[in-house]
Amino acid sequence: MRLTLKRPIVFFDIESTGLNTGTDRIVEIAMLKIYPDGSQENMVYRVNPTIPIPRAASDIHGITDADVAGKPAFSDIAGQVASFMRGSDIGGYNSDKFDIPMLAEEFSRAGVEIDLKRMNFVDVQVIFFKKEPRNLAAAYKFYCNKELDNAHSALADVSATWEILQAQLSRYPELDPSVEGLSAMGDSNRYADFAGRIIFNDQGEEVFNFGKYKGLKVLDVFSKEPQYYNWMMNGDFPEFTKRVISRVYMRLRNT
Repeated sequence: MRLTLKRPIVFFDIESTGLNTGTDRIVEIAMLKIYPDGSQENMVYRVNPTIPIPRAASDIHGITDADVAGKPAFSDIAGQVASFMRGSDIGGYNSDKFDIPMLAEEFSRAGVEIDLKRMNFVDVQVIFFKKEPRNLAAAYKFYCNKELDNAHSALADVSATWEILQAQLSRYPELDPSVEGLSAMGDSNRYADFAGRIIFNDQGEEVFNFGKYKGLKVLDVFSKEPQYYNWMMNGDFPEFTKRVISRVYMRLRNT
């Protein structure tokens, strides 16, 4: 084992009802503890989130409301999870941005004290992205086996992009080659505005994708706090975002 450990490290992964660390809940947590001598120990819990699991989330991780019926809530297992992690460092994939914030919220709600800040965090995704850059030149080298000369020259960049797409379609025959199919793989279709500040939920309703109201419907927020609309309209937001929220606000005024 090349990893140098002074104390155990716990790699963990969370499945949840969604991506909002403030309002969503854990439905499964798996932990793998690696000790300095190379020995291992693991622990897995299915968790009742006490809120419905959206279909979109179940489609990703395969866990449904029926699967967690009768399972303990996180507050019931928080003590065991904390005990498993105490005295260790933490590892994960995209854990810095999602898993650790989500876990911290669940511990806080459960009233369990664990000082995550005293732990070292190893995010494997960060290492991956730093060692394997995700930029146009790297994609051109990977898919086309060519060096991108004149990078950041607009014509060179756009020509390389076209070559990369053709190479991707050849490499991945399972891809839908239609523009509609390729477009559906991205997030832009979920954006109500181009900046991604407002997105559509599964019902096609505008939802905040930032700030203190992230995950809440724009219409509901404006109906309860109309000054938030005024704050956004006077703030440094893109004009198209302001158009989107104005349309929502007008629907509210016309009801």
